[in-house]
Order: sequence, then structure tokens, then C-alpha cells
Amino acid sequence: MNIFVANLSYRYHEESLRELFEAYGEVESSRIITDKATGRSKGFGFVEMKNDHDAEEAIRQLNDQEVEGRKLVVKASEEKPQKPRFTNRRPNENRY
Repeated sequence: MNIFVANLSYRYHEESLRELFEAYGEVESSRIITDKATGRSKGFGFVEMKNDHDAEEAIRQLNDQEVEGRKLVVKASEEKPQKPRFTNRRPNENRY
């Protein structure tokens, strides 16, 4: 299960995020989103956990918990909808 984690301290690192969630089960990956221009954390990230039950327990336990002086927002991640790609072609019409 993919988990969204927001309101992270800007000093928080991916390894710290992984360790926080490993207390609840096996973590496949942890990622903190950074600004492309500055490389600075944007204050949110994602954790992928192998077992859905463990992930749900982590969400219950960590949501609204204070970590480094900030209350975390932890919830199941929603898939980002794909935007339709623009093409310069017209819809397929019967052409004679």
C-alpha cells in the first residue's frame, strides 16, 4: 500500500521516514518530495509498505502524531489521475 505523509519537518530525511514506519511492518520504499530547483524538501512524501494490514495500522497510529514539532498527516495515497495527452489530430471520422 502506498501511504501519503504530509507536514513533515523540512529537515526530515528519507531514512528517518523509513525508520518511523518500520515500527509497523516491512517498508518497501520511502521518498520525500523535493523542489527541483533548490533540492529542499517540500514537507511531504510517500511510504510504500508491503502488507496492507501493517500499512493501515501505521496510518491509524501515526496520523496526527507529533514528530519533530509537527503534527503529521498520514493517509492512504490516491492514484494521480492521468491527464489526456494533447495531440494535433482530429477524432477519427469517416473520411471519403
